[in-house]
Amino acid sequence: MAGLAIVALNNILSTSGVNVVCTIRTADDPEVGGPVIDISGEDSGLLIGRRGQTLQSLQFIVNLIVRREFGESVRVVLDVESYRQRREASLRDMANKVAERVLQTGRSITLEPMSAADRRIVHISLADREDISTESVGFGEDRKVTIIPKR
Repeated sequence: MAGLAIVALNNILSTSGVNVVCTIRTADDPEVGGPVIDISGEDSGLLIGRRGQTLQSLQFIVNLIVRREFGESVRVVLDVESYRQRREASLRDMANKVAERVLQTGRSITLEPMSAADRRIVHISLADREDISTESVGFGEDRKVTIIPKR
């Protein structure tokens, strides 16, 4: 499974003329449900895109290829220069800062539109708090997280 994923990814990237190296971080991560592949190199920044959209698209294509062979239960995760870890840390930090502002003002705050993965990080990072709650609002590309004070 990881072999097919890395071959597909290397074919896409070499055809694109991007100068990067792909390595398998984990062949079968139980939390992910499949392999995690790291991408690094001088052109790696091109693969992230605005708010990770290019990386998400590349991951989607690789998953289509792998799932055709191994079934729907498989999930391949791509990461460029630890972008996902940095993005998750910044989302958690932002969520906690906004939660504090919600408590200070007593008013709900709705964040900017985010991907489902980013919304999930915000929800999870604030899930243990008893003084606020979160909910997703909107549809499609405009879906956002609202942080609400509990009264």
